Amino acid sequence: MMIRNEQQYNTTKEWLQKFEQSVAGIENDESLKADQVRWKLYRDAYQSQVDEFLEEIAEYERLINCDKNQPIKIKVENFNKLPDVLLKARIAAKMSQKELADILGIEEQRVIDCEDKDYQCASFIEILNVSEVLGIEFKDAFVQVDFEEIEDFKEVAFESHQLEQEKKNIRAKAS
Repeated sequence: MMIRNEQQYNTTKEWLQKFEQSVAGIENDESLKADQVRWKLYRDAYQSQVDEFLEEIAEYERLINCDKNQPIKIKVENFNKLPDVLLKARIAAKMSQKELADILGIEEQRVIDCEDKDYQCASFIEILNVSEVLGIEFKDAFVQVDFEEIEDFKEVAFESHQLEQEKKNIRAKAS
């Protein structure tokens, strides 16, 4: 998950505090420590969530406290994470959804919908326009083409098409 606004930021900080208290409680639970495997499992699970909250909070604070006189670098782990980059860029620019909509000449609700749906409802042109308005530039970007993955997709698609054809044939015979 990613912190998208001040309300989520505050909620995440509250949850962080609760999970940190849980970790401390587990650390001090002598009866639970009697079963080391169970104790470690509980502790690690809660600590993992603490670590995740800390990362989310640190990233949000980095965005809202960035120096607007210098470009900020946002890592794109893969193309599917591009919506996160758009949102992070808007947050770092200290631009509201309404401001972005006004600049783009669209309704604020359209920006809200796009962000809420991770830009899955946006056209490629809309994504390009948002990127341009937010000053997003790809620097030294490389794309890796995984040919094995392509073959896997081909195989799945072929099997899916075969299954569909078999269903059509069965329906046709039944008619």
